[in-house]
Order: sequence, then C-alpha cells, then structure tokens
Amino acid sequence: MAEPQDQIASAAEQAVRKIIHVDMDAFYASVEQRDNPDLRGKPVAVGGSAARGVVAAASYEARTFGVRSAMPSVTAKRRCPDLIFVRPRFEVYRAVSQQIREVFAEHTDLIEPLSLDEAYLDVTRNKQDIPIATTIALMIRDRIRQVTGLNASAGISYNKFLAKLASDLNKPNGQAVITPARGPAFVAALPVSKFDGIGPATAAKMERLGIVTGADLRDKPVEFLRQHFGKAGDWYFRIARGIDHRPVEPCRIRKSVGAEDTFDRDIFDFDAACHEIAPLAQKVWRACEGKGLTGRTVTLKVKYADFQQITRSRTLSAPVHGAEDLRAIAVGLMQPLFPVEKGVRLLGVTLSSLEDDNAEVQQLSLSLPGF
Repeated sequence: MAEPQDQIASAAEQAVRKIIHVDMDAFYASVEQRDNPDLRGKPVAVGGSAARGVVAAASYEARTFGVRSAMPSVTAKRRCPDLIFVRPRFEVYRAVSQQIREVFAEHTDLIEPLSLDEAYLDVTRNKQDIPIATTIALMIRDRIRQVTGLNASAGISYNKFLAKLASDLNKPNGQAVITPARGPAFVAALPVSKFDGIGPATAAKMERLGIVTGADLRDKPVEFLRQHFGKAGDWYFRIARGIDHRPVEPCRIRKSVGAEDTFDRDIFDFDAACHEIAPLAQKVWRACEGKGLTGRTVTLKVKYADFQQITRSRTLSAPVHGAEDLRAIAVGLMQPLFPVEKGVRLLGVTLSSLEDDNAEVQQLSLSLPGF
C-alpha cells in the first residue's frame, strides 16, 4: 500500500492526462421524445406505471417535479400527476448507444463505457492530434447531436473522479473543465454528499464525524479514515486532494454487477423490503444493459440491525431477462426470511455468472407466489 506522501507526490504525474466524461442528457427519455413528437416538452418517465414499477429515466420536464430514476412509479405519479409513462425499448437505446460509441472512436480507442449513456475517454493522445481536450469534447457533443439528434454533456479534467463531477456542472447540453490548478480547491469546497461513490449512508456517517465538505475530509489523517472506513479510507484520502490514478479501461472484465442500499430506519415489514428491492434491481439491470451483459446467478444480501450479514443465491438454467425478472428472483430469495425479529438495515442485489447478452436468450418462466 502506497504511503500518503507517495500518493500526493505522484499527483503531478496524472496532471498530463486529459480525461473526458460524456453523459447523455436524460438518455432514455430523450430518445422517446425524439421518436415521438407528441412527448416533446412534456414530463416523461421511462418505466412501468404499475404499482411495483420503477422509473428507469425521467425527462427534464419531469425532473422539475422531483421525479428521478430508480424512484417507485407510484411516488413519481404522486409528484407529477401529468407524468406520461413509456415502456422502455432497450434494443433502441442500445442501437443509439452504439452510434455514440462510434463517435467516441473517431477520437480515441481508450473508451470505458459505464452504461448505455455515459463513458470515460482518455484523449491525452488522440487520433486527430487535437491538443485541447475541451475542443474534442465540443466536437464529440456536436457530432452526437448530428448523428442521433440528442444532447450530451461533458466534463473534462485530469482524472476520472473530477471529469465525472465536471460533467454535472453545466447539465443539460453543456460542458465544464476542472484544471489541475483548480482541482484541489474545487474538491475542498464540494459537499462530500456530491462525491461520486459516496452514498447517503456514508455521507451521513461522515457528517457524524464532522466531515461535511472536501476540506473537512482532507483535514482528516489517513489513519483516521482507515479506522472509520476501512480500505475505502485510502480512496477518500486521495480524492479529497483531487487525486485519482485509475486509468481509462476499455476492456475491463466484470465478474458481477451489484447494488445495495443502507436505510435510515430498519425495515421489519416484508412489503417495505420488496419496495426497496425494485430500485436496486433496476440499477443493476441498467448497468448490465450498458455493458451488453446478463447473468444466471442472483444473490440477495441482507444486513440486520446488529450487523449480522447473510446472503442467499439462486443460479438459473437460463440468463435473467430483465429488471423485473431480477426483482422477482431477489424477492423470492427474501421471502423465506420474513417475518424478521431484528430489523433489516441493508439490502443488496447482485447478478453474476455474467455472459454476453447478444447470445440467444431464453425467456425465463418464473413461478413465484404473488409476483
């Protein structure tokens, strides 16, 4: 493990890197509005409108009402009574995503897709020998609009952590730059709740420890961060200083895709637990869609109020075929655990035994009581 002073000293090495994070604006919803003029200018949610449905994406018109991705559909409809639900068309989104990646490939082969609608690009050395990364980002966004009719936002910086933060600064249809000279000060002023990778539970824990901003995080010794956050302490130490050595990885091999959530209040009710499983399944499936993956093993993770942790898994004969299948299997794994004597503080869903989704997929036939 590198010592903190070594991590800081090597920060200068990454300053020469030019990283762009491209993020499509309300991608699924924007595709639907592009293809159906009647939806333009209206609040649109891509997803199921049924009682157990989940919003996969929301148009900017819907976001003004507080509608967000991974939100239960009943909550979204309550916030925006005029919300229009559209069934997702993942085959269309994947085709558009491929068009976008072809635009990326005009400039670099160092492309790391995160999902169908976002990716990191390393343009330090690029195919057109353009010295300014902001120019490349403008060209990419203009080209995407020409090819697909859609808007993209971009963040430009000297590492992945800051590039992703920058892409949110001028959304929608904008871009922002965080230079090496500005990086540490930008991080210092930012609330830790805005850091990519720090979720609500971790942010709340940090706040209890007196860490509200990047400056507060930077002031804590690495030993303190390791004590309270384990291995993640080293990561927090680095990003508090604007340091991120991770390369853009075009061929990253993933063994599993998972998502979990820690709750503010422990859950005792089975229906409430089912309600929390739906957005986790949606998040996992969206990540798989972005990678063109599916999988055959579903794992449910449960952590109780006393921090006891258990997992339950099911391996299928055919790959999972969608977010609803994933949700139903996870709920089936959870059902025998209820009623519970001690509350549930965390739930997680993971899909593994991954394979290419382009292979012929057999539709799952599920027989789970009540679902």
